[in-house]
Amino acid sequence: MPPSSVLLQTDESGKFQESKKSFGSKAAPFCSDALLNQANTVGIVGGASVDSTLNLLGKLVQLSGEENDFPFLLCSDPLLNKELLSHDRSSFSSLNCKGGGVQLDDSLIVENLRRKRVFLEKAGARCIVMPCHLSHIWHDEVCKGCSVPFLHVSECVAKELKEANMKPLEAGSPLRIGVLAKNAILTAGFYQEKLQHEGFEVVLPDKATMEHTLIPALDALNRKDVEGARNLLRIALQVLLVRAVNTVILASDDMQDLLPPDDPLLKKCIDPMDALARSTIKWVKSAERAITLTLEIRNVKYLWKLRVCRVLVMNNVRKLMDEVTHCTSHTHDIQMNVGGNNQLAFQSISPSESSTQLLWMTTDLLHNR
Repeated sequence: MPPSSVLLQTDESGKFQESKKSFGSKAAPFCSDALLNQANTVGIVGGASVDSTLNLLGKLVQLSGEENDFPFLLCSDPLLNKELLSHDRSSFSSLNCKGGGVQLDDSLIVENLRRKRVFLEKAGARCIVMPCHLSHIWHDEVCKGCSVPFLHVSECVAKELKEANMKPLEAGSPLRIGVLAKNAILTAGFYQEKLQHEGFEVVLPDKATMEHTLIPALDALNRKDVEGARNLLRIALQVLLVRAVNTVILASDDMQDLLPPDDPLLKKCIDPMDALARSTIKWVKSAERAITLTLEIRNVKYLWKLRVCRVLVMNNVRKLMDEVTHCTSHTHDIQMNVGGNNQLAFQSISPSESSTQLLWMTTDLLHNR
């Protein structure tokens, strides 16, 4: 059964249109209470194109499987799409200017993205993602004041690569990861920052590669010369691979679509949106498990009041608390003690934002009256 959803669309003026339920779900009112109360709701801020948004959505549906139904809110704004595409073209044009790049005003984009983020939060999203490489340039600004997890694509990629435990291709050398993207993404530097934080050496295309292969490849693509763009992209990838990189992060939807699925070079590349989708589904499953744990902890409260073997109850609680720590993927300590009046009490030490929602009930659990 595919995830239930509410599509939040805006018109040209930026006003929200009436929502429609999709993927076989029954019609529901805009921002329904059912979604507002579901702790595993994912909010999606639409990207620079409908294709990129649907691309991530398709990955989420595929990864979620038939048994893992989860709600999501999708906010699609054609005005934001145009602003992002305009910034992308302006950035590309400034790269070709011999006199240097032009300072671009991105305040409208930041404000638009922030409005979408706030709207999704209020609509019931408990985790937010953006299926757009370009939007992540302003991620830090957009997520300021956000009360829910706001996943960053580069952090998701860096963590997955770290967990892969790869070995350097050259003995005695650091693990090298290549990044191939448009100039705006490379200039923003968020992939470099997250990868270096995890201990990787980042390899970027040099000036000659940018000027003679990557930029001409994008030019060819704009002229609908797909074969020419594909051949130039292959050269750019090979230039990075000969520098002993373990893999290349292909941080561009345009470049991802250029190579055929059976191209050997594509096996050396990573689609960052795959990592973002996997991290999102991990969050969904953690949220679902947190709901189950909440019910189990409440059941422990009932057993304690009935004076069922309290040693057994306390052992069960300890197991639940261990799973809480694992489920929320954050480090915090849970102290449990029995007071003089046989009062079972819990105390959360430095709880993270994501664990607070799960552990709220522990402050008044199991009073023996």
